[in-house]
Amino acid sequence: MTLQQFRELPRPELAEEMERLLVDQFRASLLMDETEELPLDISYFDLGLTSLKLTQMRQTLEGILELSINANVLFNEPTVGRLLDYLVDAVTDPARAATGAIPGSN
Repeated sequence: MTLQQFRELPRPELAEEMERLLVDQFRASLLMDETEELPLDISYFDLGLTSLKLTQMRQTLEGILELSINANVLFNEPTVGRLLDYLVDAVTDPARAATGAIPGSN
């Protein structure tokens, strides 16, 4: 799916598609199979993801989504749920995402 196709989705569907993409990427990086549940609210570092794997995943996601992902988001709020919120906003409101603002964080 391209960035334009993501942008054409209503926000709830966008969030579902983005979550599916993220869960697939994290499961692959964490060597999890598709039957294992990936918690969205636990630090992915606590789940075993390394900084190197996260950097590789960031590059992959940037290529798939055709947008830049602020590194602060990846390291300051390291949960799949926070990254999901950020990416949904990045697709729907690129100006806000460029600042690294994370929904619900202060």
